[in-house]
Amino acid sequence: MKTADFEFDLPRELIAQRPAVPRDSARLLDVRDGLRDRTIRDLPELLQPGDLLVFNDTRVIPALLSGQCGGKKVSVTLHKAEGAGAWAAFAKPAKRLAAGSRVDFGDGFAATVAEKHAHGEILLRFDLAAADFLAALQRFGSAPLPPYIKRPEAPNDRDRADYQTMFAARDGAVAAPTAGLHFTPAIMAALAARGVESAPLTLHVGAGTFLPVTAEQVEDHKMHAELGEIPAASAAAVNAAHARGGRVVAVGTTSLRLLESAADEAGQVQPFSGETRLFITPGYRFRAVDLLLTNFHLPRSTLYMLVCAFAGTAHMRAAYAHAIAQRYRFYSYGDAMLLKCAEGRAQ
Repeated sequence: MKTADFEFDLPRELIAQRPAVPRDSARLLDVRDGLRDRTIRDLPELLQPGDLLVFNDTRVIPALLSGQCGGKKVSVTLHKAEGAGAWAAFAKPAKRLAAGSRVDFGDGFAATVAEKHAHGEILLRFDLAAADFLAALQRFGSAPLPPYIKRPEAPNDRDRADYQTMFAARDGAVAAPTAGLHFTPAIMAALAARGVESAPLTLHVGAGTFLPVTAEQVEDHKMHAELGEIPAASAAAVNAAHARGGRVVAVGTTSLRLLESAADEAGQVQPFSGETRLFITPGYRFRAVDLLLTNFHLPRSTLYMLVCAFAGTAHMRAAYAHAIAQRYRFYSYGDAMLLKCAEGRAQ
């Protein structure tokens, strides 16, 4: 497959710069059968008693850091913990850094560049214990907003709140699982009253989720690893939902990718703890997920390729064209769509 096959034109004014207020007032394009314009508040009536909603409970850390190296400013976005105080990160401008450079981020908070790689990627080593490191991030870091969300200065406290889902419980993400941003306690209560169950998993989303696919051939793209966990109770809930004829509804592509990473050939989801690099493209046969609630994604992105695999490429092209014509809001702070697995889950 050619990456160019997943290109589309999006007017820049449709890229949402703030989330909907209130969150559950965001629009929802129902793409399961045809194209229907709804809102997130309609979700409970679109699901059925016995369905299971699976959400990502990762919490975004303030991973955007502004530092000094040799008297010059450098911006660093942490994207993956590598253990023992080490973090993989993206630096701008990376040309100001070399292996061995010291970057100062604030009083008592500094790192050494242990390695320097292509495309602005570096490995940093911090000399703080885990609790002290997280405290320093809270003090000196900012919300790691994606590059298409523009701010005249660094993201502020409002962004810290906006860029966090109501499910956030476990520190580790450097990008929000954005489909979860639409949920409110009222929506969750309405879903429970409808007889829809819910279960958590954790995938610590990395900054690599924003990277476009630059390889000409889709198959040549290399996915960044992300750390995830599915507790035994959640795996059991997924399998029980399928056994009773219910549908598994993934809240976001992060939930979907982790569920699919943990599913065996028979479609049984196993408890999971570790890394996933699962790259889903058209032709993939889904084993665990029946419905997907997701935002609108960037052209040429792995996430757009995923939704094309899930709901069908032609159907996604039509849905995106409709969303653009109807002035839906796109990307992280934008509106959502509800998809069903086009070919049915493998069983």
